[in-house]
Amino acid sequence: MALKNTVQLIAYPNRIGDNLKDLGTVLDAHLSKAIGGVHILPIYPSNADGGFSPLTHKQVDPAYGTWDDVEHISAKYDLCLDLTLNHISDESAEFKDFLEKGFESEHAELFINVDTLEPITKEDLAKIHIRKEKEPFREVTLGNGEKTRVWCTFTEHQIDLDYTSPKTFDLMRDYIEHLTSKGVKLFRLDAFGYITKKIGTSCFLLEPDTYQKLDWFNQTARENGAEILPEVHDHPSYQKAISNRDMYSYGFALPPLALYTFLYNDAKFLKNWLRVCPHNQITLLDTHDGICMPDVENIIPDSNLQKLINDLSDRSGDTIMRRMAGNLHSVGAIYQLTATFFDAMRQDADAYLAARALQFFTPGIPQVYYVGLVADTNDHDLVEETGESRDINRHYYSREEFETKLHAELPQKLIKLMEFRNSHPAFNGEFELCSTPSTELRMRWVNGTGVFAELWIDLPRRKMEITYSNQDSMHVERLAI
Repeated sequence: MALKNTVQLIAYPNRIGDNLKDLGTVLDAHLSKAIGGVHILPIYPSNADGGFSPLTHKQVDPAYGTWDDVEHISAKYDLCLDLTLNHISDESAEFKDFLEKGFESEHAELFINVDTLEPITKEDLAKIHIRKEKEPFREVTLGNGEKTRVWCTFTEHQIDLDYTSPKTFDLMRDYIEHLTSKGVKLFRLDAFGYITKKIGTSCFLLEPDTYQKLDWFNQTARENGAEILPEVHDHPSYQKAISNRDMYSYGFALPPLALYTFLYNDAKFLKNWLRVCPHNQITLLDTHDGICMPDVENIIPDSNLQKLINDLSDRSGDTIMRRMAGNLHSVGAIYQLTATFFDAMRQDADAYLAARALQFFTPGIPQVYYVGLVADTNDHDLVEETGESRDINRHYYSREEFETKLHAELPQKLIKLMEFRNSHPAFNGEFELCSTPSTELRMRWVNGTGVFAELWIDLPRRKMEITYSNQDSMHVERLAI
């Protein structure tokens, strides 16, 4: 079943209230017309990385609720859940069995035996993309006292899976079949770019190996009534390559492009991207991660991008850098800047609402992050408490706090805009980008004869206007926000 062409919410299972039941209550009470889908960040038992170190995908963490709570949501909204491809927790039953029984374990083939790979030279190591300040290997002691090394791209608790083994694909098929039985319509494929391991390469986004494996996931998901959304931050050509294979891609270029457009009153780079971006994409302005810079390589020129980075850094938390295994303390290209999107927009309410309108008129299915829905500011207290820079945009709300924030003026305007995006038939038609000066933006959707919706933005004046055809009378009307 195809996804509904409606706005989706991105939310944690326990940061709008205490659990999935609270989340479902808020969706039903306040957002049933504003969203048609929800991406719930990891609901599984996990021991690291904010839920992305799952022990299994077949259980709900009891702290969040039960499968009944999940199915209550999936019965009303298109449900997206994460499928963590690259690794499994070191507390998983499979890895603990491997530690106990060693290579006699039925699960031993799930894990990469680093010591059986060809010799890894210093030069080989220098090429490997890593996500922590150490080699991507961990030494473990098996039950018989034998020592061996396994691959850990992320934390020491996240053990990489071996995609040369059929057992890994069997495990993933089992997860997909279980999750679709609970109503999942879209799988966000987390960390898929790291699943190809070849010594002498970056071990990241290897072509064509990566696409061949994505094709398997796409086919398996479709066999079970779902679709896939591979998640990767890199040059925008990768998003195009993904979309060309009949999968949803991420419009990760949009956040920095929108920021550049509104902060400098210049839409020329945004327009260039809008002419070539995939239309089968998921668009967003904010997520649980930071604002990523690799996604606008060759779209925003280096000097202009550096200007934006310098500007945003004044309102951001710690910068997240790319690293390579051969130089554990390398700080090459900036990977992410951490801030809420409202803070990144200098807390300019008019510009923020116009940026959301831009997102909703951009081709694709829009997702709105829960912190962005209430236009909240940086949570420095949580960062100080946890030491995790991304927590600046991961606030914990009680249900009452979130509902109160939802009723503020700016979120109410945003909700009205979301309801318009969901209900007007023009958005099921064709997208048109209209010629304007670089200080203006005009975008249209046209569906049949006379059915249209149009967005016009005057960037310097922060003025936005949405006109549309009334579905009954076909008269042109202006959306009052």
